[in-house]
Amino acid sequence: SQDKFNITSNNAIALVIFTVQSFAGMWINAFIVSVICIGLVKKKSFNSNEKILLFLGCSRFGYLCILWLHVFILVIYPWLLVHPIPPLSITIQTFLHFCNLWVSSCLSGFYCIKIANFRHSFFTFLKAKIDRIVPWLLLGSVLLSLSISIPVYNITGELTCDNPNDTNLGKYWNLNVQMEEQFFPIYFLSGFASVTAFLAVVFSALLLLFSLWRHKRRMQANSVKNISMEAHVKATKSILSFLFLYSISVTCSITIIFSDAKKENPMIFLLGVFENAFPVVHSLVLIFSNPKLEKTLLRILVCVKCK
Repeated sequence: SQDKFNITSNNAIALVIFTVQSFAGMWINAFIVSVICIGLVKKKSFNSNEKILLFLGCSRFGYLCILWLHVFILVIYPWLLVHPIPPLSITIQTFLHFCNLWVSSCLSGFYCIKIANFRHSFFTFLKAKIDRIVPWLLLGSVLLSLSISIPVYNITGELTCDNPNDTNLGKYWNLNVQMEEQFFPIYFLSGFASVTAFLAVVFSALLLLFSLWRHKRRMQANSVKNISMEAHVKATKSILSFLFLYSISVTCSITIIFSDAKKENPMIFLLGVFENAFPVVHSLVLIFSNPKLEKTLLRILVCVKCK
């Protein structure tokens, strides 16, 4: 009975942590979506940057909502998690997770192409066509995420059928990452997607840093000031912050994958919390790197403080 009490206490703590984390992230991403939608109603159109932010905000809101709902049912009403609810929930989370990952990488590449200054013909071509390429990048992100989430549904469906009474929250993180031969296709696809997205962010950051260095040196040589310097700095900070946060998320994911799923390990749960804090913190960074979103948020905070 003492062990049962401890498990219940741990689950209650986990539910509180996930509730605070998820609702904070849902509020932040709902704010991003609302501001962009209000701007769309006023202007009747929106640019490529807003398209990416809108898609990213919607997918992150859905991811955090599904994640919180899954954990809430797992802790409060575990008997409701019968097939096919667990594999369906994990599949949706996987799909939205990789949508977030790919679209975030697309945003980094978009900043790099729009702001960096290079005279190479291919780079000039991308800069001229980037607004037309963005919808195809979003569509490609959806298709790649689907290619990973469909095998996840099949394999997690088999696992939940084999273990219908396993409702341990500590094993939730390992449900779709246990070291089995049948998981090799998922390892390969998810690893390829993660590494490709990571490399895209790294190259975007390096190109922006190199462009910023050249731009700064040219300004010093000519003794003039250029307003594009501020845009360079803001974009570089945004991409570097994403790179830092994504590195932490990938490290946590790899540690969880190679952990022992059969043993209770509080560290696995803690790593899961850090991993799922990524869409919350990065969305907050996006708000303060976007002048329109930042001004709207500060205006709301000032109104709330005055009231």
